[in-house]
Amino acid sequence: MFKFQRVRKKIEAWCKGRIWYLRALLLIFFIYVGCRHLANPLYTSIFGGINLGIHELGHILFRFTGEFIMVAGGTILQLAVPLASAVMFIFQPDYFAVTVCGVWFATNLYSVATYVADARAQMLSLVTVGGGDAIHDWHYLLSRMHILSWDTSIAVFVRLLAFVSMWGSIIVGVWMLWIMAKHSLVNK
Repeated sequence: MFKFQRVRKKIEAWCKGRIWYLRALLLIFFIYVGCRHLANPLYTSIFGGINLGIHELGHILFRFTGEFIMVAGGTILQLAVPLASAVMFIFQPDYFAVTVCGVWFATNLYSVATYVADARAQMLSLVTVGGGDAIHDWHYLLSRMHILSWDTSIAVFVRLLAFVSMWGSIIVGVWMLWIMAKHSLVNK
């Protein structure tokens, strides 16, 4: 509990003197994105194109690691980039940017959940870098692990993680805005 209190105090100190109202606009947009993801599993936000590009880059970066890891590499990089960005912002420090990375990570998890849920049906449109026939990453991965029939159960779990990341990040962002606004009113 002591560590949590120290982190909280560090974030509160960082929030003092920060502009809250511009960040509030961004947070309102994230609330909209979070609601859209809840309502429609196929929804992709403004993050969708970025996430897809990073996913495809993951296949290229992991192509020398063997077929299984190369196929998994799209999802690995897609999830690693927002996490690495969050770590970078922790060390800068920019704690509100960490919440933005949490929302970004959640959009990736929602995308992964949709892809995993489609493993047996294979109805999603796929893209491939460099031409040739696209393979369905999650059909391949789950088939190789002999758990293809678990696709929808795994997808539900990933969606739950996405929900926690999205709304946890939004709640922390609202808390930070409240601290920023409170201190700006006190200093007037």
